[in-house]
Amino acid sequence: MVYVLLAEGFEEIEALAPVDFLRRAEVDVVTVSLTPDLTVTGGHGVKVKADITIDKIGFKALEMLIIPGGLGGVNTIAKSTAAMELINNVWQADKKVAAICAAPILLARLGLLNGLSVVCYPSVGEDIAAAGAKYISDKNVVTDRNLTTGKAAGSSIDFSLELIFVLSGAEKAEQIRTAICL
Repeated sequence: MVYVLLAEGFEEIEALAPVDFLRRAEVDVVTVSLTPDLTVTGGHGVKVKADITIDKIGFKALEMLIIPGGLGGVNTIAKSTAAMELINNVWQADKKVAAICAAPILLARLGLLNGLSVVCYPSVGEDIAAAGAKYISDKNVVTDRNLTTGKAAGSSIDFSLELIFVLSGAEKAEQIRTAICL
């Protein structure tokens, strides 16, 4: 099971492109609200109805946690004890984590990036490097061990295809790439 955190102010394309692509690849994906209200508003005013609330996540079935960027969403997640504990617990259980745009800063704040290659939104690159990561500025997507990171909204398709590759292999990723005429 793949869970996508939706926090007020999230970057819509960074959350919904992975949901769309992974579902095309027949991966079970569930969107998660941090609050009891299932309706979450993105950074550009798009309202999305999440599938479940954070307290309903089935940790045992969790294969990957996706954390979209958008500074508003990242700041909302950073203020949520439940979300930050979830990220840390997923990491400590050596499960897969995917973070795009500004979202890798959350892992940096938890001290989880030491020695990993990470791509992120350029304005947080210095903070990522200061947290001990190898900041990569010239790629759209990087996977290092159990962490997949994406640069920004413009890399959402590459990010989504990489998630398919990580979860379902090269053949399935190529199948989806071909189906969308990329």
